[in-house]
Amino acid sequence: MDRFDALILDALQRDTRQTAEALAAKVGLSADACRKRANRLRAAGYIEADVARLSPEKLGRGLMLVVEVTLMNERPAALDRFKQRMRAAPEVMQCYYVTGNADFILILSARDMADYEAFTRRHFFDEENVARFRTSAVMERVKTGFTMPVPGTTANAAPGSTGSPPEATS
Repeated sequence: MDRFDALILDALQRDTRQTAEALAAKVGLSADACRKRANRLRAAGYIEADVARLSPEKLGRGLMLVVEVTLMNERPAALDRFKQRMRAAPEVMQCYYVTGNADFILILSARDMADYEAFTRRHFFDEENVARFRTSAVMERVKTGFTMPVPGTTANAAPGSTGSPPEATS
């Protein structure tokens, strides 16, 4: 991966709908070169998915919750069963198997507190392996998304660097 690839990845992680022409203006390559590089980066697994970030409020799911879940049994089969249940639950937007005080951290959406209570009954109280869970209601979505620093971009440029796109070579 070179600097052009890094710039393309950084631009695409912020907006996957931009045209190859818009990428070309940001990166300093032709639109065709940007298109080919983006396809190669997808094929190589650098881009896992092109997704849309939806408005929970517009969909009637404005209650966002962060939930710490602790299991009683952490045997591989029990962990796999819980992971599969969370993957299948449409309310769960993100699920992380973590170290620390809890075994899992969930980010989920609900219509209201009654909807969340129904979720807890189905997935926590009815699941004999859930020892406890702790819920925090989100008061404000301060930052959402999956953008991350991409080595070789302006955000990660060395001190004194111009951050300009690299010169294209033939």
